[in-house]
Amino acid sequence: MSFKAYYLSPEGDLRYDLNEEDTRAVFESRRGLLWVDIDEPKEGDGKLMEQGFHFHHLAVEDAVSPVTHSSKIDDFGDYIFILFNGINHLSESDIVETTQLAVFLGSHFVVSIHHLPLYSVEAVRQLVEGDGRPMRYGADFLLHAVVDALIDNVLPIVDRMSELTDDIEEESIRNPQQATLEAILKLKRSMLRIHRGISPQRDILNRLSRGEFPLIKAEAQIFYRDVYDHLMRIEDLNQLIRDRADNALATYMSSVANRQNETMRILSIVAAIFMPITLIAGIYGMNFEYMPELKWHWGYFAVLGLMGTAIVAVLWWFWARSWITWGRRQASRVKSIAVPREKFIGYVGYLARQPHQKRE
Repeated sequence: MSFKAYYLSPEGDLRYDLNEEDTRAVFESRRGLLWVDIDEPKEGDGKLMEQGFHFHHLAVEDAVSPVTHSSKIDDFGDYIFILFNGINHLSESDIVETTQLAVFLGSHFVVSIHHLPLYSVEAVRQLVEGDGRPMRYGADFLLHAVVDALIDNVLPIVDRMSELTDDIEEESIRNPQQATLEAILKLKRSMLRIHRGISPQRDILNRLSRGEFPLIKAEAQIFYRDVYDHLMRIEDLNQLIRDRADNALATYMSSVANRQNETMRILSIVAAIFMPITLIAGIYGMNFEYMPELKWHWGYFAVLGLMGTAIVAVLWWFWARSWITWGRRQASRVKSIAVPREKFIGYVGYLARQPHQKRE
């Protein structure tokens, strides 16, 4: 386990070179504000949190567990235990992966635990080391800074998924391939993981912003409400992308079916062309001795002409029924996007004022 401890004294002095012994002493003093960020904890490291910080062993077990749990919040009186889920930005997979951030919030301390490096935590650490700003307003504002950065870091992933959806929709129409279907399924799995990880946090942020917990001051609640609004926006965008992915999947299946229908139509045309030719060739290929056309001088050319006539007749029949569109003018069914101006509200008044306008 590696940890970094920051301590803001009541006098306003900031320290971030505390060792484990100093961290315990500062925690026991209950003065100032202590932030302990624990990275890559092991199951045996829970003893520090249980014995040194006196956290409940069930909460410590969830915090140090490598398994990503669903987001939740538990009130233990003197402190609050919260599990958040964020995006694993270090993953190289084509499918979005989530990671867990556990937080213990008290009146004079914030303890954050995560198994993977988090850009959001790193951003807040840089602010603290810069001027200590997030810590100077209290533990609840420090927690808000971490959670706000954690949620905001989901938005770039959602925006990227939206751009990918645009490409998938065009590919589903122009060139539907197996890779297109795989991209759609990966996108849907990514959206499902984001929904499972982010959606339970709505209730947590709503409770933090409604004054349910005394550790969250009234002036900090509106900031948690702002994070809640950001989360709702992400959920709405994710739902929109999910709907577009479903439409892209339906478009892909329709495009593949249309291609198969086109292939079957071509094969049907070819088969229909050769069927009368095969019939004529089969009749005159029989080895009967008394066939009237066999001794005819122009019989060969007449049969060829009959075959050509059959081919032309079949092609004309398909063309008349629009199976073949060669040489046929296609009328566009797409209407113009232009709308008559008189349809717009206020156009009549605008038109009436035009002759009376003067240059100033």
